Amino acid sequence: MEIRSSTVLPARREPIELHTGDGLRLVGELALPPGRPPVATLVCLHPLPTHGGMMDSHLYRKAANRLPALADLAVLRFNTRGTSSERGASEGVFGDGEEERFDVAAALEYAEFHDLPNVWLVGWSFGTELTLKWGRDPLVTGAVLLSPPLRRATDADLDAWAAFGRPLTALVPEFDDYLRPQEAKARFARVPQAEVVGVEGAKHLWVGEPYVRIVLNEIVRRVNPAAHPLPHEVPHEMLGEVPGEG
Repeated sequence: MEIRSSTVLPARREPIELHTGDGLRLVGELALPPGRPPVATLVCLHPLPTHGGMMDSHLYRKAANRLPALADLAVLRFNTRGTSSERGASEGVFGDGEEERFDVAAALEYAEFHDLPNVWLVGWSFGTELTLKWGRDPLVTGAVLLSPPLRRATDADLDAWAAFGRPLTALVPEFDDYLRPQEAKARFARVPQAEVVGVEGAKHLWVGEPYVRIVLNEIVRRVNPAAHPLPHEVPHEMLGEVPGEG
């Protein structure tokens, strides 16, 4: 049967807590492949919480619903400080991308402590700023940026990532509100290992199943190429539906 927006595939899902270096408790979820260890790990950094971004923002929810089963990936999602979702509220208050350095560190420490393999950061919008500013950790294999605005993250951060040397892919919507493909290619040119992928027809929020599939496929292409391309259909017995979602 066809994979739809509401599809939930099997995974081992567990609520988690992260503990930051400045004493906060953050809530999250870890989704693991059913019955086997992951080959790689996605640590998801969500969009701007003051504009509705959270661990359940739709791309990340769908990544957690599909990629453990389809691509053998662990998907770690969490609410940064002061952010709430159905999972609950993380302690603290929004830090405008500065205090969140403790949140990124806490997520990476969790991944390291729990022996999660081959850690990739996936940042979306505000989350791309956190990735570029605070994600240069030896544990990190590489990063995928979704709709990077390059507002809080500066050329100095790009230069630091260039020196860091890890792979960097930016998926940039054709009709993005902040940074479009041509400008993105110019800005990211200072990172030799960066790849900018323009996505025709897409907008900043990646609304619509065709764009969700593009994003998830591009992530999997880099993180676990053996699982690319993702299927559009799965056996009926694997499918579950979330009531009320479309």
